[in-house]
Amino acid sequence: MISRLAGTLLEIDPPNLVVDCGGVGYEVEAPTSVFDTLPQIGQPVELRTHLQVSQDAQTLYGFSSLAERTLFRQLLKVSGIGAKLALTILSGASGEELARYVADGDVASLTRLPGIGKKTAERIIIEMRDKLEAMPALPAGVAAGASSGAMATGAAAEAASALKALGYKPAEVQRMVREAAGPDLSAEEIIRKALQGKALA
Repeated sequence: MISRLAGTLLEIDPPNLVVDCGGVGYEVEAPTSVFDTLPQIGQPVELRTHLQVSQDAQTLYGFSSLAERTLFRQLLKVSGIGAKLALTILSGASGEELARYVADGDVASLTRLPGIGKKTAERIIIEMRDKLEAMPALPAGVAAGASSGAMATGAAAEAASALKALGYKPAEVQRMVREAAGPDLSAEEIIRKALQGKALA
């Protein structure tokens, strides 16, 4: 298994690129995000890679980070998703965005990605949600089922832990805290406001 390439960037022809490693040119397919971070041709480049071998081809896929490659491999384990579709998904959403959609159970955002229907989106959420915490280098809030700013503060994180202990599901906790949290609120105030909002819903 080829898991890493470090060499000189020879060619860029999205979705393909060629990396020279010791005189051998490796052709790599990569998501759009990789091309946004590539150096100029002739400059050093390093990629995390996944080698897929089929009856008629050997295809090397390249990624900017371990987390992105891990998401790609997890997508391959989802029923009905092959390498091409997994690459398309990661071209339509960053690794952090995809992880957030899964953590939040956000079917609507997933179905906006190319090639993803409602049933496929639901399978992605069901089959990947429990694996998020094992993803390397993902933001802590994403791996815990959080979304963005509101969940990043210590008070919001403390409130989220308390709500989870009360039996609320992670996606529901994320929504409750996001709606209740404020920059100057304590954890107790966020919890109280979240529970009041739940009671009124």
